[in-house]
Amino acid sequence: MILFEYFLEISLIIENNFVGAFLYYFIGMTISRIGSLIIAPIIRWTKLIKYAKYKDYVPASAKDNKIELLSEVNNMYRTFMTLFFMLLLAKLYFLIETKFEFSINTSKILLIIGLTILYIFSYRKQTSFVKKRVDANK
Repeated sequence: MILFEYFLEISLIIENNFVGAFLYYFIGMTISRIGSLIIAPIIRWTKLIKYAKYKDYVPASAKDNKIELLSEVNNMYRTFMTLFFMLLLAKLYFLIETKFEFSINTSKILLIIGLTILYIFSYRKQTSFVKKRVDANK
């Protein structure tokens, strides 16, 4: 939220700690999901990074518990990369919004639609991982 305020000059800092914790967690989780569903496939497509096959990951992580830690760190880097990408997209959105004078209701509807689609695909992907994990342990 500090970067959002610094780059976009919009404050989302919440005085109520409980509400703030929920909002910040939700935004972080959303950034992570965007990284998983959009950024990771783009990087995979560009062949910038080569991923291990999931069927190899399961037995390897059972043998070496450090692989899961390394995977978490890897995901954290992807999330930071996504954060900076999202800051850029948000800046572009606000420039377009100003030019075309979107109403606040239009922005809210677009946000709700976008989040709904994002979390539908996140649920689908997570269900796929559970299935792969079950299949790998049969």
